[in-house]
Amino acid sequence: MFSAHTFGDTGKMKDYHYTGPTEHKFSPYAFNGGTVLAVAGEDFAIVASDTRLSEGYSIHSRDSPKCYKLSDTTIIGCSGFHGDCLTLTKIIDARLKMYKHSNNKTMTSGAIAAMLSTILYGRRFFPYYVYNIIGGLDEEGRGAVYSFDPVGSYQRDTYKAGGSASAMLQPLLDNQIGFKNMEGVQHVPLTQAKAVQLVKDVFISAAERDVYTGDALRICIITKEGIKEETLPLRKD
Repeated sequence: MFSAHTFGDTGKMKDYHYTGPTEHKFSPYAFNGGTVLAVAGEDFAIVASDTRLSEGYSIHSRDSPKCYKLSDTTIIGCSGFHGDCLTLTKIIDARLKMYKHSNNKTMTSGAIAAMLSTILYGRRFFPYYVYNIIGGLDEEGRGAVYSFDPVGSYQRDTYKAGGSASAMLQPLLDNQIGFKNMEGVQHVPLTQAKAVQLVKDVFISAAERDVYTGDALRICIITKEGIKEETLPLRKD
């Protein structure tokens, strides 16, 4: 370490220390926040997300939903690094078009989930920083939810939350939909109206506690008639 002595305006001697070169680090990833959620019912599926795109304490966009339509019966919710979300959805869209031209039919939700697993696993040494949840209808018309980790491991669920507020949403879904940690409760089937209201309630609660979740809620309801979208305002601070 080197020291140098100079005199300031007051005439007093000041010390300057040189501690060596400064290391500048580069990360190919960033966390852009956001929360996604999917719920499967008997003949419907719901995929929902907030619309806030942020980084640190800065909000880049208040209108950036994380739900992407893949087919007439399948929607994917992506949260994590927004750049990887865009890249991954473009790759999936291209693969779906190739499948449609080759087989003259649309890929099912289960097939899309299996394909996404191989795409993610193929990038396991430099993964897409994305948490994916697929919601849609299976071959029999029942609701299906598939959740993924960044390197391709996936499973079929009835409900799943992912993203920055997932730790707050998942226990509430476990209690209200999975009837976990409850004694003597009647297991009633989940209706579409109840599921939509529950999704709204959990996102309103999450927006109160998580700074990366907010602005608006985009709900996509998938049935055999098609996909219907709803938007609900959330808190904007």
